[in-house]
Amino acid sequence: MTVLLHFVDSAPEWLAYSLVGLLAFVESAAFVGLVFPGEAALLVGGVLAGTGRLALPVLLVVAALAAVLGDSAGYEIGRLGGNAITSSRLGRLIGERRWARAESFMRRHGAWAVLLGRWVGLMRALVPALAGMTRMRYRTFLVFNAIGGTLWAVAVVLAGYFAGTSWHQVEHALGDLSSVAVAAAVVAGGAFVAVRHWKRVRTPASRSTP
Repeated sequence: MTVLLHFVDSAPEWLAYSLVGLLAFVESAAFVGLVFPGEAALLVGGVLAGTGRLALPVLLVVAALAAVLGDSAGYEIGRLGGNAITSSRLGRLIGERRWARAESFMRRHGAWAVLLGRWVGLMRALVPALAGMTRMRYRTFLVFNAIGGTLWAVAVVLAGYFAGTSWHQVEHALGDLSSVAVAAAVVAGGAFVAVRHWKRVRTPASRSTP
């Protein structure tokens, strides 16, 4: 990541924005996130915004748009390519184990996997394509994609912005925080479903009480 930081820092301003946005975009659109997580590019952008090299408001817009559009492109790739993707050379390079993990994640969490997967590197790269393969309604996908992509992009950019020279520590911490965030969201979602089920069961019983 140090190499990327120096490279983006030495590029013209317009190119620096383009590079950060492009890396965040192709993470899901071209499965680049399996070898180079887009959050590293956003973190670098945030660090440079903190030094005044880039404008923070512009970077936040670029990062959010790139994240949302990248996942939308990944969705279309999955929808149009279908199972041919998993049997292609790229699909074989990704490996059955990774596909299986992502599919299991989708089955357990449904549309929420689009939002939750944004915080996990492997899922961030594969879930959009799987959403397209399984024919998830695009409107549903877009809502969860827009929320998750915007929150993730803003959080990572701001982490780099406030970290400054301590970005090494933030980069390491992001992995741990991602796991905690997903776990918390899963628990909250489970609690919500349980409460709804309890109310549904309790309502007929209360009506039958004289």
